Amino acid sequence: MGDNDDSDIIEHHVDEAMEKRQRPSHHRTHTHSFLDSVTSSSSEREGHSSTQSSHRLLAFSDALISIIATVMILPVAHTKFKEGEELTESFRVLMTTKIGVYLVTFLIVTVAWAAHIRLFQVIERIDDVLALLNLACMMLITFLPYTFTLMAAFPDKILGILLFCACVMVIGVIQAVIVVYGFSRPFLLNEQIQISENQAYYKQHILKVIMRVPIMCLIASIFTIIFYQLAYVILAIVIFLPYITQALKWCRGKAIGQPVEETPESMLFYSYHPNEPLSKERVEAFSDGVYAIVATLLILDICEDNVPDPGVVQREFGGSLVGALHAYGPEFLAYFGSFATVGLLWFVHHSLFLHVTRTTRLMGLLNTFSLAFVGGLPLAYELTTEFPRGSRNNLEAVQTSCVILFFAGVFQLAIFVASLFDERRTLHPLVRYGGRDHVYMLAKLGLYPCVALATFFLTCALSEFSTSIFHLMQLGVPVTFLLLRLLVKTGLALLRALLAALRHPQQQQPQPGTGAGFGGGGDGVEARLVEVDDDDNNSHVPFSDLVS
Repeated sequence: MGDNDDSDIIEHHVDEAMEKRQRPSHHRTHTHSFLDSVTSSSSEREGHSSTQSSHRLLAFSDALISIIATVMILPVAHTKFKEGEELTESFRVLMTTKIGVYLVTFLIVTVAWAAHIRLFQVIERIDDVLALLNLACMMLITFLPYTFTLMAAFPDKILGILLFCACVMVIGVIQAVIVVYGFSRPFLLNEQIQISENQAYYKQHILKVIMRVPIMCLIASIFTIIFYQLAYVILAIVIFLPYITQALKWCRGKAIGQPVEETPESMLFYSYHPNEPLSKERVEAFSDGVYAIVATLLILDICEDNVPDPGVVQREFGGSLVGALHAYGPEFLAYFGSFATVGLLWFVHHSLFLHVTRTTRLMGLLNTFSLAFVGGLPLAYELTTEFPRGSRNNLEAVQTSCVILFFAGVFQLAIFVASLFDERRTLHPLVRYGGRDHVYMLAKLGLYPCVALATFFLTCALSEFSTSIFHLMQLGVPVTFLLLRLLVKTGLALLRALLAALRHPQQQQPQPGTGAGFGGGGDGVEARLVEVDDDDNNSHVPFSDLVS
């Protein structure tokens, strides 16, 4: 992307920030008494020197939660296979235990993180009391993976599920205390809530939403004693409660023949609607944390497994460290390829969110699924270095890595597709449908899914070269990224030339009743392609209008 593109995006974000700063001025038309209350709240905020912005606390929380969510891949990645053991048997055990625990734990922890986002979108400033309450909440969230490990190791024991339910209930109570405390000191709240005349409604609505999960966990803990299998079903409902609630609300609206109306107050926060806004900055911070941790875990594996024993170096290699390290060459190649993969996936994520102007719950959910598979990349690294080249186990390990990489990339693409349905509010004009960089962004996001899929089928045909093909793909994609913009422009130019060639003969030899229509259709298609590559044209048909 050129300098002009970056300046356009920077100007857009600056304008957006200025708009946010000026937004409270639109509410100056309220009654004098209400203005007096807001003014007193502002002066009260200034008078409390112990309050501060919550930015650093939220950065600490995001870093902590991203670490906890990601390091759960370590027990999976460090699983050792017995010599001569078939991968299919061991992998079945991994899928039913360790991988299952990792995915569920990642999902649970990110659900807790999303709830933390919504909570601190309501409370924007903190004091010492809120900081300590948040630390207590973080302590319990970081303890959740241990409870899941107990549940996986002892599925027939009720202690693990009881500990999990107890942690979630206490987290819910702490969050409720944070809400009550925040509303008792209004200068800590979001400015939109401060100027609202329905603060009591906000407080009641948010508490009702927060307490749903602890109540469900209390019911699950009771069923644990009676019939513990049903408790797991209730916990699964807890995970997907927001989406079940929204689906039931939609069904109710269809049943009564009209959509269920929600007040603007309830739609602003804690609505569970797919278009409910999430903090873009926190989504980026959490995602950056996951990518950084995954990249770090790769070098930890190198330091642990690829440092030869001094006695072995002396005995088998005559004291030559270079000769001893030569045996680890494939592992180092796998490391550099895996790091390049993680780095480029982060680059694609960064490029996408550079053009995202507003993040929604649906986009956050898709981002969570993408990060879950990104967290599985250390497992892909371990699998590709665990087995002898050319073996059946090695082929299945490489294909498993392709599957992990495919889903990590395809969920990134899904984020962009979801944003297109409300592109006027979620995307910068450059990457909207018909925008100058729309096709280029699609090419960026689609590169890894396409390459992973092609590598998977290529290893099926050339199984004896599966490892070499996989590593060649890992190291070749960065070169493709460097040439991607040129490739996209060349492809569009060739497509325009092909359409023009198809249209030109029809103009010279028109057929009665068909020539004009075909030519008109060609003009429309070519005009659309020209518009995609036109630097000065930002007017276009919205994507949501095309699919409606």
